[in-house]
Amino acid sequence: MIGSWLSRYGRRRRLIAAALAAVSVVTAYLATRPAPAAPTVLVAVRDLRPGPLNPADFRPAALDPAPAGAIRTLPRGRTLATPMRRGEPLTDVRLLSSYPLPPGTVATPVRIADTAAASLLAPGSTITVLAARDQEAPAREIATDATVVTVPRQSRAGSSPDGALLVLATTPAQAAELATAQAHARLSITLGTLRANPG
Repeated sequence: MIGSWLSRYGRRRRLIAAALAAVSVVTAYLATRPAPAAPTVLVAVRDLRPGPLNPADFRPAALDPAPAGAIRTLPRGRTLATPMRRGEPLTDVRLLSSYPLPPGTVATPVRIADTAAASLLAPGSTITVLAARDQEAPAREIATDATVVTVPRQSRAGSSPDGALLVLATTPAQAAELATAQAHARLSITLGTLRANPG
């Protein structure tokens, strides 16, 4: 009877020892296994202005977690809609694709006072931008026949105390004029025709 009990006890000890050994092996494997590689995305190598994408302006970087919509391969023929800071990851919401920039133009962000007017625009719309420094002086035209490249989602969402953001295709001279006007005047628009997308 004692011999039978010792035999069963010995088998149980061997089973427990085998189980503990298996757990030790699994634990050691998990501890030494390399961590999963972080997703590689594209980040800006310098502060960037809106305009056509240039591969030299981006480098791959591992980010975990990667931001939603992060770009991993630089697309061709796309345009950066907004400025980027050095080291900032490139995401899909920063890219324009609805209306390509015509030759000789630059992508110019413009904030107008009337958000309702922005809701009437679509990529390809042509507008004239006017600036009024005060309520008594008449507004003057500062950019004529400018093409709307895109209207960001936030500008379509409704009223905002900061106005509505548009991205226009303008000449470099118009872009400089608009930048100066935005700092000192209230901008508004008049509507023109809708141009067909050349793409």
